[in-house]
Amino acid sequence: MSLLSLFMRADINEGIKAVRATPGAKLIDVRTEEEFSLGRIPGSISIPLDSIAMVEDIIPHKDTPLFLYCQSGARSSSAVRYLKGMGYANATNLGGISAWRGKIER
Repeated sequence: MSLLSLFMRADINEGIKAVRATPGAKLIDVRTEEEFSLGRIPGSISIPLDSIAMVEDIIPHKDTPLFLYCQSGARSSSAVRYLKGMGYANATNLGGISAWRGKIER
């Protein structure tokens, strides 16, 4: 399976494998801080969609591979479009944590 077809399907379970196999990748949860505190994918950082412009303070290198998720995939899709507009060309929407079958960290 190609990476392109993988991400077109936005299967978060396969996507997390790609995150872990990509050197320097950042896994970003764009849900609210409250949602993040209730449970997140291990290794993810919280940058809520309404604060996504702050990504430059947290991840200044625009060539960093960014993998984003939210609850269903809608907010992370919006965040990816915004980040690409800021020059983060390696931003990918993984979809929603609601489809995640792995461990949840609290």
